[in-house]
Amino acid sequence: MFSFDLLAKEGEARAGKLVTPHGTIETPSFVAVGTQATVKALSTEDLRKVGNQVIITNAYHLHLQPGEDLIESVGGLHRFMGWQGPLMTDSGGFQIFSLGAGKKHGVGKIASIFPEKADRGGHLSSKKGKPLVRVNEDGVEFISHLDGSPHLFTPERVIEIERKLGADIILVLDECTSPLHDYHYTRAAMERTHRWAVRALTEFQSTSINSQALLGIVQGGAYRDLRQQSAGFIADKGFDGYAIGGSLGRSKEEMHLVLEWTIPLLPQDKPRHLLGIGEIDDIFEVVKRGIDLFDCAAPTRMARTGTLFVKKGQRFRIHILNARFRDDPRPIDEGCNCYTCCNYSRAYLRHLFVAKELSGIRLASIHNLYFLESLMRRIRTAITKRRLAELRREWFRPI
Repeated sequence: MFSFDLLAKEGEARAGKLVTPHGTIETPSFVAVGTQATVKALSTEDLRKVGNQVIITNAYHLHLQPGEDLIESVGGLHRFMGWQGPLMTDSGGFQIFSLGAGKKHGVGKIASIFPEKADRGGHLSSKKGKPLVRVNEDGVEFISHLDGSPHLFTPERVIEIERKLGADIILVLDECTSPLHDYHYTRAAMERTHRWAVRALTEFQSTSINSQALLGIVQGGAYRDLRQQSAGFIADKGFDGYAIGGSLGRSKEEMHLVLEWTIPLLPQDKPRHLLGIGEIDDIFEVVKRGIDLFDCAAPTRMARTGTLFVKKGQRFRIHILNARFRDDPRPIDEGCNCYTCCNYSRAYLRHLFVAKELSGIRLASIHNLYFLESLMRRIRTAITKRRLAELRREWFRPI
């Protein structure tokens, strides 16, 4: 029901095939984020036409609303959201960070996860607030951000929730640390994550369901000894695959080091997922270092603000609300064959955003996801032909 085969390599970059009960994922692959059983602004038919292979949802959010029992009663997550392709569920570990240390430290989805992205005064742009979580050895106590109700997530309870949701690939509960946590706290959180992982694996193996795969998560922040200790511990437990999570450092350069410390210690014959990364420059860097899957909400989040991917542009993007696009008859990207680029101009997309028409968000989201999927197809082909380095030079050629 679940298998992973390596088909080609170029250096550490890998092209493979990940087989799940709901279809095969060609890797490396971008995983679209559908936190609440939907990729914002898009239908599952839109995603199918875009070429999306796999979606990741979130056990914490779906537990709060509408609830895993309801989803199970209507036939599981695939039927509930009308998606028959592969599905993943994150465990809620990121919410330990975003609703806890993220609020305390003022770093998270709104501000960059990398503190080097502070403003000129050295401050992060995300507002600080009172944490809504309390972590202990048993698990994590959440105060719902929706209605203030208390919820206890233990490693065993999360497996139970994810079993009921019925995704193909599920993740263990982990404590995602902040880039502003010190060494002492990061080590304590890592060791707690290890104990939780063992408990989750025991619970997973005690049930009779064999159609799901369970990923262990490597933690340890941006500390080399902790990352290597965590990778060795998690790799030794026999999970179906491995995710790299938590703080990836204070800069993208530190993230690259974290991957270089971690990946060599993970089994070659199992898939590797990087949590929360997905901009164009990141994609080439993580694939080059041996990542098979990665998820990020940024492509659709940027689309909702009118930020669109292009091959020739500063940081591979344009902002469609800029006045220079007011009468621009060209598609968003002249090399793109998505539905939006084949039918609409930059001028029209800008008009939709200025007029605050919801269709503009949908068309922008279609473009950004198609753009990424098209790039991933090219990357997979390049690896099989040992031309990934050549493809990267093409993309990063000075404009």
